[in-house]
Amino acid sequence: MSRITDRRPVLGRVDRRRLRDGALAALVPVAACGVALAGLTTWVGTGRAGGPAHIEVAGGRVLLPSAGVPETAAFFDITNDGGSPDTLVRVTARGVSGEVTLSRHRMRQQNTAYRSEIGSVPVAAGARLAMAPSGIDLTVPTPSRGWRPGELVSFTLEFRRGGPVRAVAVVVRPGAVSFE
Repeated sequence: MSRITDRRPVLGRVDRRRLRDGALAALVPVAACGVALAGLTTWVGTGRAGGPAHIEVAGGRVLLPSAGVPETAAFFDITNDGGSPDTLVRVTARGVSGEVTLSRHRMRQQNTAYRSEIGSVPVAAGARLAMAPSGIDLTVPTPSRGWRPGELVSFTLEFRRGGPVRAVAVVVRPGAVSFE
């Protein structure tokens, strides 16, 4: 029986050691979670924690098309003041008989330009997208009755997360407005 009592203190020491080692092992993930929670709390407190995209569209311009030309270009300034990115996925225009397409201006090695149709345009959180003839623009079919300078054209820009945003563009003569 003396053997059983001799082993008891050894088992007691082993249990305290295991308890201490287990507590230290648990302390590391608890501390990491605390640091992560403090960081997330700071992020939320500053208003940057995945707030929704807040899209504003302004500065709409449609270039007056030349006689007999079936399409022209339109440009908008798009601002995302929200905390999440969004994507322009589709554009429609009232009074045109055809599809408005998103386009990007491209250059060939021979210094010739062409447009390439694109499916969508990302707008980063806190960023501004200024459409221009040398970058992203909209290709708009010309209505059969034509447009006059100063006429207003209604557009609906559809964003993946933000939904539709209505905007108006004024018809301007090419060269009458700066895109810088």
